[in-house]
Amino acid sequence: MSGFLNSIGRLRAPKRSPTTPEESTSPTSPNYETMSQNPSQGQMQGAASPGEEKPLYLCQPFVKAALVKGSFKTIVAPPKYVDVNEWVAINIFDFYQNLNHFYDVVSEFCTVQTCSKMGAAKELNFTWPDQNKRPVSLPAPTYIDYVMSWVQRLIDDEGVFPTKSGRDFAPSFPSTAKHIYKQLFRIFSHIYHAHFTDILHLSLEAHWNSLFAHYVAFGKEYDLVDAVDLKDLRKGGGGVALLCDRWGEMGTLEG
Repeated sequence: MSGFLNSIGRLRAPKRSPTTPEESTSPTSPNYETMSQNPSQGQMQGAASPGEEKPLYLCQPFVKAALVKGSFKTIVAPPKYVDVNEWVAINIFDFYQNLNHFYDVVSEFCTVQTCSKMGAAKELNFTWPDQNKRPVSLPAPTYIDYVMSWVQRLIDDEGVFPTKSGRDFAPSFPSTAKHIYKQLFRIFSHIYHAHFTDILHLSLEAHWNSLFAHYVAFGKEYDLVDAVDLKDLRKGGGGVALLCDRWGEMGTLEG
């Protein structure tokens, strides 16, 4: 590797007191459940009724709230002479770290009682694969803790995120990066769906939108955004897929 990651030392995320997931250590399958598949569960936490107005994050002025004016595409290109894998790795770490900070801010509102499922849209809940790859419905804070702990272990693994001189990225790194991106995207989706009002009360909507817009723009540039999750979100009521569409129309993501 060229030493770009090595120049900042071993990547280290904020301490979390992680919970080791018993269900799976590799959440790579695109698991989800829709309300139609689980009618006995009732309406998902935070879901809108048929006559309810669209989510606040799609409304003015919140949909335009951002720290960066113009297109985020201008800031996703790699610096000259930096390997693409290194650029993707350092950005994934930064996104993970910043998302972790945001989740810490809203975590007091995201509890087993308030978010009994990993809701992401009106009729869509993400699930976690157990040891037999069967989808298991988990409370959102448990699901998020599993994801964050799993990503932290990957970041700490020298074989996945190399920082020492002379070590290259494994051929499987692009696939690993895409799996990480999928799971972090699901956390963004849940926070928008269930906690955007909390973000507004904290006056953090511009910072939050900017982080997610950067995340999506970067993911589109390097083919990291999972098309299946976007499709499932649209089927399940839209969620942040509609926000991505709106930002695309505004030129926020691609210019």
